[in-house]
Amino acid sequence: MAIEIGSKLTGKVTGITNFGAFVDLGDGKSGLVHISEISNEYVKNINDFLSVGDEVKVLVTNIDQSGKIALSMRKAEDSAPAKAPKAARDNKPRRSKPAPNFKRQQSSRSSDFDTMMSNFLKDSDDRLASLKKNTEGKRGGRGGRRS
Repeated sequence: MAIEIGSKLTGKVTGITNFGAFVDLGDGKSGLVHISEISNEYVKNINDFLSVGDEVKVLVTNIDQSGKIALSMRKAEDSAPAKAPKAARDNKPRRSKPAPNFKRQQSSRSSDFDTMMSNFLKDSDDRLASLKKNTEGKRGGRGGRRS
């Protein structure tokens, strides 16, 4: 099968780097899936999404004059749900905290916020007054005072 721009292929991950993953497309051809083309969500560590030997569905996005093939897993998915990181795919049960009583906390939060805001405004006014007092009489910026 000829590899053309826009064709969807299945390949096997042969190598992982910090900038992307190399995918073997068969017939001695391989391409690179850039880190930004692995998933629709932010990918900090490629190893959370892929490992060597995984079979992946890719879309050929570009073939340059030197024969380098650019691939995208993200665009090959179309409307399929985004592939979750391996940690999220594990079947280990996650411990979660019980949901807090929102109504009870909301009233205390608003009063806490008002208190914090008034304290911030007082502190800010004090700092501005101190700054103005210390810089008001000085002119010229750099250099020492001349007597």
